[in-house]
Amino acid sequence: MDKIVFKIKLDDLSGGQVIALLEEHLADMQATSPPESKHALDLTSLKASQVKFWTIWDGESIAGCAAYQRLSDSHAEIKSMRTAANYRGKGVASKLLNHLINDAQLNGFQRLSLETGSMDYFKPARELYKKYGFKYCQPFADYIEDPNSQFMYLNLTSEVLP
Repeated sequence: MDKIVFKIKLDDLSGGQVIALLEEHLADMQATSPPESKHALDLTSLKASQVKFWTIWDGESIAGCAAYQRLSDSHAEIKSMRTAANYRGKGVASKLLNHLINDAQLNGFQRLSLETGSMDYFKPARELYKKYGFKYCQPFADYIEDPNSQFMYLNLTSEVLP
């Protein structure tokens, strides 16, 4: 079996496959999280100047996407991590997360934070973040305590990455 060679690119969120993947992501977030606990950014919000958004491709097929949003000169937040259904278990999320971490470090961020769900649906995501050294923390930025949310961070100045 041939090994998949993925290509990650900075994306302008204009392609049909990208929009469809984000719509699927938002629909899943709607189905798994109550409205007050849904923090996924919509397409317009992902196009904001403080957001960098990437897609990962297998040839002409989208395999996933991820973004980070600048919160301050030293702090960014991961947003919209998503692996396309037919690429789950093939290392897409790890490649994207590694790319986000490296880019955040190159851009001088000292802390990378995220919010994810506390439900079983989000367990694989939490396990991935823990594998990369993310630790649980209190709510950050404008978030508040929420039993449906887990907050995590990675100190980019001292953590050793896999």
